[in-house]
Amino acid sequence: MVQFLKKVKKRKAKVTDKQKLLEELKGIRRIVINDCYGGFGLSNRARDEYKRLVGINDCFDRDIPRDDPYLVKVVKDMGSAAFGAHARLKIVEIPADVDWIIQEYDGAEWVAEKHRTWT
Repeated sequence: MVQFLKKVKKRKAKVTDKQKLLEELKGIRRIVINDCYGGFGLSNRARDEYKRLVGINDCFDRDIPRDDPYLVKVVKDMGSAAFGAHARLKIVEIPADVDWIIQEYDGAEWVAEKHRTWT
């Protein structure tokens, strides 16, 4: 009986941790950008870890949504080991309700709020 109660407590703790994470994420969106001149890119090791987490065999860096939670996790967990050859990746936090876009100049990126533009 004691073992069963320990398992139930563990299961409840897991649910509680998941719920805490969901509550923490509510209202916040995390986006991965390149913070230097060059361009966004993952290291081979980071790309392999991303593919393993997502359960896919192949992907191109440019096709990965920048707010993908698995991408954010890989960059957060690996730190500078996740950086591609000409990249310095950074996680930017913005309000979840913002309609956003990534803008760049010579590969250095920033997150901007989408708005209307006329030319």
